[in-house]
Amino acid sequence: MMKYFTLIIAFLLFSCGKKEDVLLPKSNVTIVKDVQDHSPVYIFFKTEGKDTIADLNRKSAIISTNWILNIDKRLPLKSVIPQVMKMQDKKRNEKMHQNEESENYYSYADSIGKNLAFLPFTKVFYKMERPSKGSFVVYFKKGKQQVFMMNKEIKITEILKQFYSIKFERVPDLVFLFDKNMSYEEYLQYKILLQKEVTYNLDKLPVEYIF
Repeated sequence: MMKYFTLIIAFLLFSCGKKEDVLLPKSNVTIVKDVQDHSPVYIFFKTEGKDTIADLNRKSAIISTNWILNIDKRLPLKSVIPQVMKMQDKKRNEKMHQNEESENYYSYADSIGKNLAFLPFTKVFYKMERPSKGSFVVYFKKGKQQVFMMNKEIKITEILKQFYSIKFERVPDLVFLFDKNMSYEEYLQYKILLQKEVTYNLDKLPVEYIF
């Protein structure tokens, strides 16, 4: 498919003795083009009967390096995020070999440049629950191009404009709520648009809820 993707498959053939593909999400936007000093983490799409399984392979993940998570786009978000949280906790709780400058990235295919691209998510804290009362929620629903704020459907590019136009007595926390049933591919496409249009403007990334 692509040079880097071929390398991923070659690594898997070498390390596991069998072929296991990761079908990556695609986007025509590149957030980060290159990541140095990295090690891979894989989350494969597996099925057991009628159940879909997010199969985590972290054998090559070195704590002190940047981690690149290669996740199959077909997986539902509710299966992916618990595995991502597991990896985040592992790195955050490591004391002996921790490198505070190392980052975590999601990989995806740049459909224009025909190469891998990367999306940082190091500072994101995930919660598999509904946001608490008092939070200002931006809801990302499965199968929608728009997002919902205060039950109003708007474009992603208008999130901050709408938020700052409201006269709050006390400015609430801005949080993102993603539909747990959307695919990982849909989630990552939302995230790429958010990085480009919204979160780069924020001093602190919102907590992300998956519910």
